Amino acid sequence: MTTTAGPTPSALRDHRIPADGLYEGHRELRRLPEEWTDRPYELFDVVPQGRTIGAEIRGLDLSGPLAPAVREDLNRALLEWKVLFFRGQHLSSDAQRAFARNWGELETNPLLATGAARDVVRLDRTAVPTYENVWHTDVTFRERPALGAVLQLREVPPAGGDTLWADMAAAYDNLPGEVKDRIDGARAVHDFVPGFARFSPAARLAPFQELFPPVEHPVVRRHPETGRRMLFVNASFTTRIVGFEPEESDRLLRLLFQQAHVPEFQVRFRWEAGDIAFWDNRATQHYAVSDYGTHRRVAERVAIVGDRPF
Repeated sequence: MTTTAGPTPSALRDHRIPADGLYEGHRELRRLPEEWTDRPYELFDVVPQGRTIGAEIRGLDLSGPLAPAVREDLNRALLEWKVLFFRGQHLSSDAQRAFARNWGELETNPLLATGAARDVVRLDRTAVPTYENVWHTDVTFRERPALGAVLQLREVPPAGGDTLWADMAAAYDNLPGEVKDRIDGARAVHDFVPGFARFSPAARLAPFQELFPPVEHPVVRRHPETGRRMLFVNASFTTRIVGFEPEESDRLLRLLFQQAHVPEFQVRFRWEAGDIAFWDNRATQHYAVSDYGTHRRVAERVAIVGDRPF
């Protein structure tokens, strides 16, 4: 197998590439793909929540079937805004599944699912410790990571418990050219063990290692619908860049992971019970803030089977 040559140490020690990956000054904040026509929405209202990422959708009831035209426009909104918010929907689990199925087959996750409904993950943060308070893209340890996810908050704490999303197209756009040159065409290994070992004993993880062996994905993937280039590495599951010396792989991954931390690339959502968030897992990372102490936070999530990144 042909491997990608690693960067020279001097290239990544250049004074223009800070060790923490956080660049000062002007940032390119381009929301739409090149040659994409910015058209108005006529079937619902779109209220931006961030410069490049995040929009609240108003004027839709998600509890029933979507008309084809509504589904088409919602998909366009998802591609353009990357995460959509719907206030006060209060969907049943079945209605939440039905909404997600407008985008494809539902994913099951034996690492997280409990009870009979294997395609619904219940996240009750009084029952187990939180583990979502790290920047990550869901299930990149699978050959076909999720297309997206639909999350509904059933119970919210009196304060805190927000979720943030980061725009990984903007994260890629704002890398220095010399870094882009070194990662375009490179591949990285993704493994479920580092992300789950923090809260699961080794004996519980062992049976899943044959089901989910480490996989390789591009460091920079192209979105299958928009064609945009996006960073596709995350601190939970990406372990190394193929063909790079370990020191240089670690150095470069630390820099790339930090791109999700840039506030200009983010949107933050304050939940109320019954709210829905629907995000494009191909184009984002997210972080659930664990700042609500002993208060209860209960959510249900369904995910949609995705494609093989290219």
